[in-house]
Amino acid sequence: MIDRAQGKERSLRAVQWLNFFLADVQTGLGPFLAAYLASSGWNPGRVGYALTFGGLVSVAMQTPAGAAIDAVHRKRAILAASLGDLVAGAFLLMGHLSPIRVYAAQFLIGGSGAFLGPTVAAITLGIVGTSAFDKQFGKNQAFNSAGNVFSALLVGYASYKFGYRAIFVIAALFAIPAAVSLFAVDGKQIDYARARGAIQKQGPIEAEGFSGLFKDRILLCFLATAFLFHLANAAMLPELGEMLSQNNVKTAAPFMSACIIVTQLVITVTAAWIGRRAVAKGRKPLLLLGFGVLPLRGVLYTLTHAVGALIAIQTLDGVANAIFGIVSILVVKDRTQGTGRFNVAAGSLATVVGIGAAASTTVGGVLIQRLGYHASFLGLAGIASLAFALLWLAVPETRSNTIANPTFEHQANSMTEGKAFVQ
Repeated sequence: MIDRAQGKERSLRAVQWLNFFLADVQTGLGPFLAAYLASSGWNPGRVGYALTFGGLVSVAMQTPAGAAIDAVHRKRAILAASLGDLVAGAFLLMGHLSPIRVYAAQFLIGGSGAFLGPTVAAITLGIVGTSAFDKQFGKNQAFNSAGNVFSALLVGYASYKFGYRAIFVIAALFAIPAAVSLFAVDGKQIDYARARGAIQKQGPIEAEGFSGLFKDRILLCFLATAFLFHLANAAMLPELGEMLSQNNVKTAAPFMSACIIVTQLVITVTAAWIGRRAVAKGRKPLLLLGFGVLPLRGVLYTLTHAVGALIAIQTLDGVANAIFGIVSILVVKDRTQGTGRFNVAAGSLATVVGIGAAASTTVGGVLIQRLGYHASFLGLAGIASLAFALLWLAVPETRSNTIANPTFEHQANSMTEGKAFVQ
């Protein structure tokens, strides 16, 4: 039992560092891309279309990815393949930015992104089980955000010193420690039944049909709020980068780094607390806070062009993203407990998030071209207000579903204890 406990502890540490290094890889391939394309002569419309394409690829893959993660025993192999796709996308962006190369890179990055977060969440759930998932997921997000801070500092310096292409070299290099961390996770610690939110009795794992998920009105309403949240949120930071790159290309990347650092520092400091708070006080109060600061952020962007003030406003981005990134997965876990469809539902959440984010960049780009940056920020703030209203009126507290059945985790653990599930 001692060896098993020690092995579990080592695997959880490896998962935390995996979150750190995956953030390093993804930071270089995400928020900086809009500024990179804009500085290379792409107009806002073309930038929006390229980002939208990558988002749509991710959207198309999310729910099938969730089903695959539920079904496949070898979770680590899925994650390794996705990491390889990210590296291939980074190599494509190192060269001449022809449309073919950019769209091919976006295809690889978007496709791999559909697997990364959900697979890490499934591995975490498979190791710790339902009762400990909330707190552990908060710790994971703290490591993820710390990785984003570290990467943003390094990328900001490297791009200022050596140019934008250095960003993608750094992203590719960070894939190495990410892979080392991945394979430091002991596959025998990942319980296949727990990793999909099911209880394994004798014989095959019992899983609820897909149609059952779509009969859950609360889950559907929450997915709608998630769509509106990201429709408002996703375009805000890239638009800031585009706006600044028009006036001073050389300082755009350091500004983006500063914004990302502020956001991720807030997430790093608050993530573990959010996980604990969600256990003690519930999901909805936190969600209302996270959704409520988003329209305020959009309005504040229109009131100043001072770089220091814009960076300070990013603290609101950190609050919103810290809460949504952690609590949304907890809501999905609450609504799917015992169904065996945790990853499919998480994939559905990622699908609506991806649709919202992809549409956000297009909507934002069109508003900029027709009405200017201020109108775009105000339009996004209006969408954020609608998301807040829907959350308040249509989504109740979900935490009671988790604590109402305290025997669930004991049953799951007793039925699977001692079994090895090679992942």
